[in-house]
Amino acid sequence: MSLYQVQKFLFNLNRDEQSKEQYTNDKTTLLRSYDLTDDEREALSQGDIGLLYVMGVNGQILMHYAAFLGIEWFDYLELMRKGITEHGQVRAGVYAMTGGGRSFTKEREIS
Repeated sequence: MSLYQVQKFLFNLNRDEQSKEQYTNDKTTLLRSYDLTDDEREALSQGDIGLLYVMGVNGQILMHYAAFLGIEWFDYLELMRKGITEHGQVRAGVYAMTGGGRSFTKEREIS
């Protein structure tokens, strides 16, 4: 996995109007300019917020991508939760899960 490349792509997309335009018109070519795995490329191409979160993409970067895709805040949060349900625990990055998914608050535990 090339988490750095995924986050670099999203960072550039979040800040560069030319990248946004190219993503809208020809995202395949834009994605090829980054050293991504097939799964990463597919997740970015499909806007799979849950899988990107599980891959370890920083939430601050990811939320701007979700907004770019027109995803509302509460839907964004739900997509991250569904990502864990569908793809397992967060694998890398600052959100990598420890404690087996056990919640340290009164919130629902992940099973």
